[in-house]
Amino acid sequence: MRLLFLGDIIGRSGREAIIRNLADWRQKLSLDLVVANGENASHGYGLSPDIAKNLHNAGVDVITLGNHAWDRRDMIGYINQAPHIVRPANYPAGTPGQGSHIVEISRGRRALVINVMGRIFMDPLDDPFRVVSEILSRHRLGVTVHAILIDVHAEATSEKMGFGAYFDGKASVVVGTHTHVPTADHRILPAGTAYQTDAGMCGDYDSVIGMGKPASLHRLVRKIPGDRPQPAEGEATVCGLMVETDDATGLARKVAPLRMGGHLAPNWPDF
Repeated sequence: MRLLFLGDIIGRSGREAIIRNLADWRQKLSLDLVVANGENASHGYGLSPDIAKNLHNAGVDVITLGNHAWDRRDMIGYINQAPHIVRPANYPAGTPGQGSHIVEISRGRRALVINVMGRIFMDPLDDPFRVVSEILSRHRLGVTVHAILIDVHAEATSEKMGFGAYFDGKASVVVGTHTHVPTADHRILPAGTAYQTDAGMCGDYDSVIGMGKPASLHRLVRKIPGDRPQPAEGEATVCGLMVETDDATGLARKVAPLRMGGHLAPNWPDF
């Protein structure tokens, strides 16, 4: 199975780059599943139902969220109608939506997508290790599902690397989001799980993590509230992680970053 995970989508430039290119990339890379983190897709803050529909129609099979999941109030009422939108599984019991979703893929294959949020320097949610372990206790990699992808939306690199080590061999892919900068540590871990600490973002890198520089710098330099930063609107770099798995075991066989457009050095997965 060939999976593509796309990092945090930031505003219009990130959305448009994905919508413009994804159908072509799905064909050229023979992709079976595309997952994207969309928690900043609506003007940098949250995800609206209409934008979620546009991304889904463009070829994004599952959209994961994070700490901005509820910035758009209309998502609270919509998420239960859209099982392919997955919010962090360690939100308290009774929170709208779901923390995981199984996608039916061609030839009877199934993929499980899990979204979880870290706790270091983040909101104090439930224990993400315990919550993901409980979800995985209901599935067998290579038996009940052919692939498992975990999006770890977290601030600390240590927590994300710990997640990779803890679930190595239990998931096909563990990939981090939230910090918007692609890390250079993509690899297959000893027990067979593909890993990258942060996939990066789909947005304009002539910015401060995707947001316009003037308002962001005002906050950093002056240390007083100013205008709310808005997404930078230059050409986006689409950043993601591509993984090829073994359908029999669910473990990774190949892993490579994808970076296209904008200001970062391009990298096209050569599988």
